[in-house]
Order: sequence, then structure tokens, then C-alpha cells
Amino acid sequence: MKDASLNNGQNRQRRTGAREERMRQLMNYIPQRRIGVFDHLRPQRWNWYLVRRPMERTIDQQAPQPLTIRQVNNLRHFWLDGIFSAASEAFYLAFIPLFALAYGATNQQVGWITAIGNLAGAAALFPGARLMEKTGNRKGIVLWSGGGVARLTLLLLALLPLLTLPPTIAILAITALNGLRAFAANFANPAWTALVADLVPEFMRGRYFSIRNLTMGLATLIFSAVAGWLIRTGNQWQADPYLGYQLSFFIAFLLGMAGTYQFARIREPRTAQHAEQVRQTGSLSAALKSSPGFLGFVVSGFIWNLALQIAAPFFNVYLVTHLGADSSTVGLFASISSLSAIGGQIFFGKLLDRRGAVFLQLVTGFPIVLLPVAWVFYTEAWQAGVNNLFGGFLWAGFNLANFNLLLQVTPNVGRARAVALYQTGVFASAFIGPLLGGYLADTVSFHLIFLLSGAGRLAGMLLFLLMTFIPLQRLARAQQGMSAEGSAAA
Repeated sequence: MKDASLNNGQNRQRRTGAREERMRQLMNYIPQRRIGVFDHLRPQRWNWYLVRRPMERTIDQQAPQPLTIRQVNNLRHFWLDGIFSAASEAFYLAFIPLFALAYGATNQQVGWITAIGNLAGAAALFPGARLMEKTGNRKGIVLWSGGGVARLTLLLLALLPLLTLPPTIAILAITALNGLRAFAANFANPAWTALVADLVPEFMRGRYFSIRNLTMGLATLIFSAVAGWLIRTGNQWQADPYLGYQLSFFIAFLLGMAGTYQFARIREPRTAQHAEQVRQTGSLSAALKSSPGFLGFVVSGFIWNLALQIAAPFFNVYLVTHLGADSSTVGLFASISSLSAIGGQIFFGKLLDRRGAVFLQLVTGFPIVLLPVAWVFYTEAWQAGVNNLFGGFLWAGFNLANFNLLLQVTPNVGRARAVALYQTGVFASAFIGPLLGGYLADTVSFHLIFLLSGAGRLAGMLLFLLMTFIPLQRLARAQQGMSAEGSAAA
């Protein structure tokens, strides 16, 4: 009994010592926050803690090992960069086609604006990836390209009406500036993706990104409605049809530069593993052969996105020109879509963990087919708001499934090139679609492009079912058979 009591006492001392050592390590890594439960409500505590609070709780809950002070600071700045970037997009993304419409642009010209932007985005992917492989300077590429040139174009859009250009020249300028913005933003995409993989530790990526996406969705929800109200009010003041857009684009520029400032404060991790990864190449043909379902994923993705882009640039145009809405209504409906997307991310995130990406893409993709078809029957603007409500919810699940499925069907070796091939197909379809949609909207009707969009989405889902879902099911059954044979042999 004495020996047992002695052993228990020694075990307790060892556990106590281990806990004390663990606390000393944490104190060396993460600074203690002497903040009460309700301190974030006090006026003197408005030092971004209320915004950062979900991220701080994510770190506390998801970190099984201590993080360095540099890692924690990087996660904070990356978090704030996401919020500012989402707020910036809310002030310009949905309103560039309407800005051109204020200059008297036709439906075909609106289609060209979107198409040129998508083509520029496609052209930027491989050069951006090659520059990253050559230099390894991920942060620098993101800052001067996506965080610099792309956001400077917003300021130029805001200044455009001051030049008093003829409408035709102004529409061409909007097209060129939007194309430059898309090129610069997508040029930074490969470097941004590679950097983010090192910024966020693997053990906490799921919860960190889900909470980050939720806060970005809330920013979009709030500021989309604000942007719509600002544009309507500004245009009505002194009967200036461009002033509201100028104010909105200028605010988008300021918020975007605030995001760039936060990203600039990130201290880029430089490791031997990073140096090896950014210079890794792989055979695209070998990736296609070794990945069942990937080629079908590319083909179905091309058809799906082509169908989307036939109608996507013209929903807001139709809402304004045929259903009697204004810019304020457009912003409100964008907020409705963002609100329902937040609920969709929570709901479909759990479903993805239980049933997988393939199942989730099927159950969200087929209902999305019906969304553009419903526009044929709308006679009032509020009906489009109901469409956005369901659409935001479904698209949250589809995008979540599509991204995870892309990682699933691409191989580890040659993944960068395989992903670039898929993205190039997406942007190529996004170039063709608006041109075709704009031509048909001008020569036939909006109803035709809405119906074609629904039919093309259905074709894309059927191709996905035949060329990706079935090969993946065969592969899974083959792996199960080999596993069963191995167990029997053992």
C-alpha cells in the first residue's frame, strides 16, 4: 500500500510538472490576453478585438500545439485582409455592368465587359504560376499584382467620369480597366494559394477557413446593401448618373488598400519545403492518365461554366431594365444571397463531412439547374429576391463541394498544372458565354438565354455524372476489392 501511495504521488507530481511546463511553453509562444468577457463591448476596447474575436477563439480551440507569435500575428492579418477584401468587392463587383449601362451600353457590350475580364483572368494564370516558380517570392507577387494594380483600377474607374469622355469611349475604358483588374487579380492567384498553405497550419485549416469565410460573407451581406443605397442616393443628388458609382468605387479602392496593408504585415514563411514546392513541376499527360474522372471533371466544368456565363452578366441588367428595380434593389438582393450562403456554408459543411464532395455536388447541382429557368416567369422584382435566397444557399454547397472535389480528382504530382488546366477551361467558357449571351439577348430575348443556361447546366451535370461520378465509383469499388483480397490473404 505504501508503494502504491508513493507511486500515485510521484505520478501526480509528474502530471503537475508537465502541466506547468506546458503553460510555460504557451506563455513563451502566445502572449496572454488580459481581456474580460465583456471588454469588447466597451468603447475603449474598439481595437479590432471584436472583429478578431472569432479568429482568436478558433486558435484557442483548434491548436493542439503552441503557435509562435509570428504565426498568430500572420493569422490575424490574413483574417483582416479577408474582411476588407470582401467589403471592397461588395462595393464594385455587382455594379461594373450597371456602370456601363449608365453610359448607354448595350447587352452585347455588357457581355464583352465580362468576357474580356474572364479572358484576361485565364491569360494570367500560367504566367503568374511561372513567375512564382522562378522567384519563389509569393508575398511580393500578391502585393504588387492583386493588392496593387488590381485595386488601383478601382480608383481609375472612380475617376473616369471626370474625363467627360464620349459614351462609346467610356464603355471601352470600363472594359479595358475591368480586364486589367481581372488579369492582375488572377496573376496573383497561384502565389496567394501557395502562401496561404504555409500561413494556416494544416491541423486548423478547416475551422479557420470556415469561420473566415463566414465573416467575409457577413461583410458582403452588410456592404452590398450599403453600396446599392449609396449608388442610388449619389446618382439622385444633383441628377448626376455617375456620382453614386464614383463614390462606391472609391470606397472599394480604400477598403481594398486596407486589405493590402493587412496582407503586407504578414511575415512570409520561408522554409526548405516551400522552396521545393514552388519549383515542383509535373507531367500534365501523366496526371490525366493517373486520375480517373479528372478529364470528365474538366469537360463537365467547361460546359457547366459556359452555361452559367451565358446568363450570369444579364440577371441584374434584366432586373433593372425589365422588372423595374434600381441599384439599391440590386445591392439588397446581393445581401440576401450572401445571407443565405452563410447558412448554406454551415449546413453543407456538416453534410460534406458525412457524405463526401461527389454526393454534395450532385444534390446541389441539379436544383441549381432550375434557377435561371425560373427567371422566365418573373414579372415582379421581389421574385428575383426569392431566387437569390435559394440560390445563395445552394451555391454555397456547390462551391464547397467543387473545390474539395478538385483536390480529390487531381494527383499530388502535377497538381499545379492539372488545376491550371481546369481553371483555364473555366475562364475560357467564361469568355465565350457572355459574348454568346449578349448577342442572343440583343437579337432574340433574355428569356432565350435563361432557358439555354438551364439546359447547359443540366448537360454539365449529366456529363459529370457519366464522366466523373461513375469512374470514381469504379475506382472506389476496385480499391475495396483489393483491400478485401489483401485481408483474406493475410
